[in-house]
Amino acid sequence: MDLIRRLRVRDVRCYESAEITLGERLTVIHGANGAGKTNLLEALYFGCTGRSCRTSNDREFVRFDQSAARVEFDLDGETGAHKLAVGFEPGQPRHVTADGGPVERLIDVPFRPLACVFLPDRLELIKGAPSLRRDHLDQLVAGLWPARAAVRRDYGQALAQRNALLSRVRGQGVDASELDVWDLELGRLALALRAERARAVELVGPPTQEIADELGLPGGLELRYRPRSKADSAEAFAAELLERRSSDLDRGFTGHGPHRDELLLSREGRELRVYGSQGEQRVALLSLLLAEREVLADERGQTPLLLLDDVMSELDAERRERLVARITAAGQSVVTTTELEHVPTADEAGVVRVEVSGGVIHQEVNV
Repeated sequence: MDLIRRLRVRDVRCYESAEITLGERLTVIHGANGAGKTNLLEALYFGCTGRSCRTSNDREFVRFDQSAARVEFDLDGETGAHKLAVGFEPGQPRHVTADGGPVERLIDVPFRPLACVFLPDRLELIKGAPSLRRDHLDQLVAGLWPARAAVRRDYGQALAQRNALLSRVRGQGVDASELDVWDLELGRLALALRAERARAVELVGPPTQEIADELGLPGGLELRYRPRSKADSAEAFAAELLERRSSDLDRGFTGHGPHRDELLLSREGRELRVYGSQGEQRVALLSLLLAEREVLADERGQTPLLLLDDVMSELDAERRERLVARITAAGQSVVTTTELEHVPTADEAGVVRVEVSGGVIHQEVNV
């Protein structure tokens, strides 16, 4: 497994330049609210994935009045030492270099670390629209089985083609029978996408429940994938679309298929999205992300870097102990906190502590 030994950033958020060393297991970033702790987590996530975990607006990631940002990693792994850098200008493709050479896509770098992140803002994954949970599930599928990521892309393209044809049938008098070929193609891709999502939920569901119990959310946290279609073949799915063709033409878009499916988290038969308290939703989300990390480790043979932002503040002492024991059992973890004493083992040997104050970094390694 490749470990991130060092992070360097340039013109990221509040940092003109910054550098931190990461521990082999646990790194604790501590400081007051607004000091710049989460910016370092975001930079780590960006270096692993090529995207921000906090915003869809690239401009926000770049330091004010600057035109570009850069994140660099020094890594150690089974194949030796490596360097990975991701730079970008808003609106431009990412500029990726691996061991000094240009790489077209970050995903093609063999020593690219995987990453899982918990942010308080990510509660929208529990409380928000179904599309957020679908997107998250599809990202998990792509992480588990990279070669299958094309299925979702191909489904989206076929869906766009069908929707465009619906508009032409509706507004230009094109023969509706031309939809038949796209209905069948959409059916083929829909069944493949549904099967991959269902398999991912099947893998992640049991450890999610186990971890939730451990972190103080008993009562059987259930993760369930609810597809719209009952079809067991592409032809059956095409028949479902044919039944709904009239309403699709009225609306001008396709209203049936995996793009309308739902991922549900429930406890004691009640959806957490509706009936869960904010504390219950936080523990459920944390449990889900920790379970995904474990499943990714099993499937890929590589434990993702775990990034936890302000997760300790709402856990009691016993649950903090349980959480730290679990996350330090394998892989690297980076935790932010306003109170260093909230992180058990923060003063133990091998733990790296990073103090942030007004964008200024002071680091020490426990020996």
